[in-house]
This record gives sequence, structure tokens and C-alpha cells, in this order.
Amino acid sequence: MEKALPSLTPSAAARGRVLFSPPMYRELEEEGYMFADMHFHTNCSDSFTKIGDAVALARKRGTGFAVTDHNLISSAMRATDREDVFVVPGMEISTTDGPHVLTYFYEAKDLQDFWKRHIRPNLQTCPWLALRKFTTEDLLNIVEEEDWHCVVSAAHPMGYFGTNKGVEVCIRKGYLDEDIARRLDAYEVICSGMSRESNLAALDSAARYGIGFTGGTDGHMLNEIGNVVTAVRASDREEFLDGIKKGRSLVIGEEKIAARKVMMGSESFVRFLEHAPSAAYVQTKSGVRSLHRSVKKGAKALKDQFGRFRNRAPLRPGSPGSCLSWGRSSSAR
Repeated sequence: MEKALPSLTPSAAARGRVLFSPPMYRELEEEGYMFADMHFHTNCSDSFTKIGDAVALARKRGTGFAVTDHNLISSAMRATDREDVFVVPGMEISTTDGPHVLTYFYEAKDLQDFWKRHIRPNLQTCPWLALRKFTTEDLLNIVEEEDWHCVVSAAHPMGYFGTNKGVEVCIRKGYLDEDIARRLDAYEVICSGMSRESNLAALDSAARYGIGFTGGTDGHMLNEIGNVVTAVRASDREEFLDGIKKGRSLVIGEEKIAARKVMMGSESFVRFLEHAPSAAYVQTKSGVRSLHRSVKKGAKALKDQFGRFRNRAPLRPGSPGSCLSWGRSSSAR
């Protein structure tokens, strides 16, 4: 299989393989790979796509997919454990502090239990938007301390349109520590809604942190399903998800053209209009929170700079650069 997939990204050599081209389903199957579009939305959240239609098209195309609606799981619960299509039960968590984080569960029941215990109590009136009190660190602490059997991957790590909806962009802005990234299982290194530059930045960062790779379309329209896939040599869902954790995943796909990005954004926007007052409130609150963090970061930088200035060793009278030394040299002239 490696011979059939040239042009592998150099930064991915140690921990997986990434190829920017259309997925080759037949070749992947022949080489014993299971594969799935690991980021797909339905009308359970901000898409108009019915889960039945997604299953039918995935079956026709011969691809698997993960159901990753924002903070909600009804479509995932309906589609999981089918024999005709490989489906991964998942969710895209919109954390309180900005980043979107993909969670993939080995068992649908665990996804349901996790959602009931931690996500449902924090839903806003518009349930797809940032949770009330559930930060990225809260998520990781809970997964680790309660030992949830799942894979955690940062969605579109570089964020969308300058927003803080990605882990890596928040790290680069100084809002999150790099240790957050190292606690993840993976970064989404091909998200078809992002630019090539952003995907390559995510890939380079994931390689630097030593974490795994996932890829998906972030599809909101039916015909997007399977255009980006994550592939692992595996025979069942457990081996597939284990392979991502162990850095054995192959990611194949391409970014959407600009027109399709506009179409996807328009479809998602129309869904948000159904919750316009709540959506406006949450988005404004998120913007204020981001502004507050920027001001706080700037104030800290000024404070640190002032502290360094005050802590400089004082010049002794007569030493080069002191006022008295300057005065004496002036009078001598």
C-alpha cells in the first residue's frame, strides 16, 4: 500500500501518513484498511442532512463515517452498530473557552452516558454553541480522571476565520498551554473546510507534539461525506480507534473549493437562524471573553516588562551611563 501512496508529507513520516488527494477506497480495502470520514454533521445540529440519507450515501460510496454533531448525539445513537456501514459514534464538543474538540467513543452506550453526565447539563438554548461551563481542560480532566474509553482529537486546530475554535490557534495566542495539545490523542490534520496552509500548520504541530492524526470533511452537506477519510489497518472499530491513538492512521483527502465552502457556511447559517437570539447572545459572550483574554494577556506583558525594568541593577554614581558621570564629563569639557 505504501508504494501506491507517494508524495507523503515529510513532517508526518514519524507518526502517520497524510496525502492531499481524493481517497482511493478500493485500494484501501484491498490493503486491509478500515476508513471513515471522521467529521460529519446531520440535522441533529447545524446541518440539514438526515442521518438516514448519510448512511445510505456512505453505503453506496463504500465509506465509513463518524457522526459528530455539535454537543448532541441523537443521530449518532441511531446510526451506530449497523452491519452495512462502518459508523463511529462521536460528538464535536463546543467548549466554553473556544476550541471544538472531536470525541470518538468505542461504544455508543459510553457516548450516551458521557453526554448525559457532562454535556447535557451545560447546553445553551442553542445547543450547538459553546457550552456553559465546560472548557477544553475540563474535558481532558474528565476523560482522564474518569477513564472514558474514547479518542479525543482537536477539530480544525487553526480555527475558522480568525476565531478561537481550534486548539492550536488558542495555543499560539497564549490562551492555552502546549500541554493541552500533548494530552490529546490527535489533531485533525485535513479538515476540508480549512485552507491547505492551515491544514499543514495543524500537521506540523501534531508532529511536533507527538500525537496522532485524524481527517474529515467537517461536512454539512450530504454529498461531502467521505471526501476526506482516516484509514487504519483494522478489522473492527476498536482496532481502528486504537490505531489512531497509536499513530498508525493514514489521512487522505482534499480541501473544498471556495464555492463549496460558501455553500456549507450558508447552510449552517440558516440553521443557526432558528436560534437567532440565543446564538447572538452566545457568540457575543464568546467575543467578549476573547477580548478579555487579549486585554489580560497584554496587561501581563506590560507588567512583566515593567518588572524587568525595575529589577535592573541601579547605576552607581560616576559609573559610565550615570547622570553624575555625564555631568562631570560635561563640566570637564
